[in-house]
Amino acid sequence: MLKKKIPVLLCFLAGLLPIISFFFTSPGDGLREANDTLEQWLVVVSGFALLLGVISVFQVNLRKISNRSKGWVNAIYLLASLVIMGAFGLMDAFSEMPGWGWVGTSGNTGFNWIFDAIFQPLQSTMFSLLAFYVASAAFRAFRARNLEAGLLLAAAMVVMLGINPYVVKVLPFLPEWTRWIMNGPNAAAQRGIIIGAALGAASMTLRILLGIERSWLGLQEGE
Repeated sequence: MLKKKIPVLLCFLAGLLPIISFFFTSPGDGLREANDTLEQWLVVVSGFALLLGVISVFQVNLRKISNRSKGWVNAIYLLASLVIMGAFGLMDAFSEMPGWGWVGTSGNTGFNWIFDAIFQPLQSTMFSLLAFYVASAAFRAFRARNLEAGLLLAAAMVVMLGINPYVVKVLPFLPEWTRWIMNGPNAAAQRGIIIGAALGAASMTLRILLGIERSWLGLQEGE
């Protein structure tokens, strides 16, 4: 029973302290200092969590490689990239420490070369392919089967044509319509989505603080 109650109690206190220190204290108060200390602890815990994540990645992918599961070759590439980039990153970090200049120079070319010559081209390729999927999805979504789809199609056409310099020369009023759509209906819809997401996050936070949501402990509601 204590294994369930103690983590929930610690979570409640750790979540309540930032709220109280934000609304009911001023700089220099003991609660604010305690919250600053808690945030420093959070950075340390996050570092250990990152290390556990790396260990988990190795365990999962090594198991996949040993079992020759589907995609095991990609697992080899993943682990090799992780080791190489991690090694270059550590060399870059240690090179800035006194007495560790023999490790390498700050901003070593190996890390930057892999990032610029391999990672960025791969990332650009991925987003280039994603553009075709977006275009396909837009084609299906813009079929004016009802009033809502028709309004979506009309707004999309105005926005796309309103930023086309060749069309603007013929229809100079389109940029003004585009700005109105982006700053009016579009901004209002975005704010509504953001408010809804914030309310959802706040409700989930309260559920976690009050111990109602315990899935992060591996428990179901009511356990």
